[in-house]
Amino acid sequence: MSASSTRPAFRSFQESTREDWAQIMPALAVTQSLVPERIIENLRHLADDHGGFPVSRLEHSLQTATRAERDGRDLEYVMCALIHDIGDTLAPYNHPAIAASILKPLARPENHWMVEHHGIFQGYYFWHHIGQDQHAREAFRDSPYFEYTAEFCAKYDQTAFDPDYRSEPLAHFEPMIREYFAAKPAKFVQD
Repeated sequence: MSASSTRPAFRSFQESTREDWAQIMPALAVTQSLVPERIIENLRHLADDHGGFPVSRLEHSLQTATRAERDGRDLEYVMCALIHDIGDTLAPYNHPAIAASILKPLARPENHWMVEHHGIFQGYYFWHHIGQDQHAREAFRDSPYFEYTAEFCAKYDQTAFDPDYRSEPLAHFEPMIREYFAAKPAKFVQD
């Protein structure tokens, strides 16, 4: 029996049945179980790109996560710090959206918002050097997560470009990645 004969036969969602979806939904758990290894693989890709910075994009991510972990942040926060720039090599101008999308079904609202908005908050530290408004983050001043996100950038993100800092290696974080990202999402995210 071929693999295609064990799958539903619909050609559009409109044609699908409850039985089809009863067969499909368990496969999501299999796909989710692959996410940790895919995150690790994508983080490794960041080692090859410095983007003109003093450290590689991977080292920046490791420094950010190491600083958060050493400061006593919980597993979820450390994972947010680790993958916050995972999209840098795919979408440099919109990289926060990639990490935020990965985190959305798992992370608490404040952590999701922090990752989703960290790019504009990070701009506070350098946008004035490139002709942009360093105070653009002020548009989000009314958010309950404004100070939380500002603190993330101030303490962990904007300081994580130090070639002399001794961060933990990716191997240190791999068990945490497997633990956190193998979890079943609390909800099915539709947007």
